[in-house]
Amino acid sequence: MSSSEEQEQFEDLKPVYQELNFQIICIVTMIAVIGVSSVTPAFPYLAKSLNINPKNLGLLITVFTLPALILGPVIGVLADRWGRKIIITPSLFLFGIAGTACAFARDFNLLLFLRLLQGIGAASLLSLSITLIGDLYKGDRRAAAMGYNASFSSVGTASYPLIGGALATLGWYYPFMLPVIAIPVGLLVLFALKNPESKNQRNLQEYLSNAGIIIKNRQLFGLFIASASNFVLLYGAYVTYLPQLISDTFKEPPATIGLILSSVSVAITITSSQLGRLARRYQPTNLIKASYILYALAMVIVPFVSSIWLLLIPTTIFGIGLGIGFPSIQTLLAELAPKEYLATVVSVNGTFLGLGQTLGPLLMGVAFGFGGINSVFFAAVGFAILIFFLFKYLTCE
Repeated sequence: MSSSEEQEQFEDLKPVYQELNFQIICIVTMIAVIGVSSVTPAFPYLAKSLNINPKNLGLLITVFTLPALILGPVIGVLADRWGRKIIITPSLFLFGIAGTACAFARDFNLLLFLRLLQGIGAASLLSLSITLIGDLYKGDRRAAAMGYNASFSSVGTASYPLIGGALATLGWYYPFMLPVIAIPVGLLVLFALKNPESKNQRNLQEYLSNAGIIIKNRQLFGLFIASASNFVLLYGAYVTYLPQLISDTFKEPPATIGLILSSVSVAITITSSQLGRLARRYQPTNLIKASYILYALAMVIVPFVSSIWLLLIPTTIFGIGLGIGFPSIQTLLAELAPKEYLATVVSVNGTFLGLGQTLGPLLMGVAFGFGGINSVFFAAVGFAILIFFLFKYLTCE
């Protein structure tokens, strides 16, 4: 056996989280989730400093997330035809440069423009980090990698608001300096990431025709719906209306609200880190279906909770559902998509994810308008049950 073959065998025996390639992918994932959660704590200070009406602050998020909705499928096609690194490396540089420049803007319109550029850079990061895992790993190791990657994402989601809030006490612009770390990460991807770059040389028209046929696959469509539904529940019932319930019902301060919300990230981190073990015992489709049962259980408990700290029960159940459901969706996408179309499929899934983020607050807002805060969570229960049966139908053989 040659030394190179011995090295490859050794790499196969190493735990996924010890491999340099995977560590780089996780760093990219951590960059991908920094763009919103780290800066929102600074918004009240920003509004006062730049004399901005608070109702317009949401534009700083909208212009950042919009490019992913529009450019997602395009990025996927380009990554499949040109390779992953040629897309992700300049994306990191753009994210870092435009994001850091936001810290030096003192005009709101300029700040919005820079956030738009930063959003263009961010548009490829999460979907291509998932694509890279699909390229590099198979079977149980792929499931484990998806789980660990979701854990890293949750750590970022939980910690960035704390970091951003601490920096914002020094000045509203300090949290906007955090994206500068994307520049050295771009160099790390360029020179240290070893990925079997898949380049599709087919005629573009033939490629797009074949990609369209693949994306229409019923099982893939079921996974797209599942991704969107996860974020309808997360951004609708949980992110938007659970803080409202805590404030109105329990009269708790923002610090307590933040603590309750962070419990979901903790549950996701712990659960998704065990996905490799779960995947050896259960099919991904069964884990995804189980996640919707957990969502429904968590949401039906919320209106009946009588103590603020008892809310940790449904939030933990909800986090466990996300911890097994979302990375299982990503794993199954990587299994079902042909390798030469993997980036396109994952990017289309990212577009559905963005739709869920956008529609969630709107749909749950309709429920709130009909029956108040409790109706939001009962509507979420019905939605979770509906998606359970729809997913079961779409993914049955």
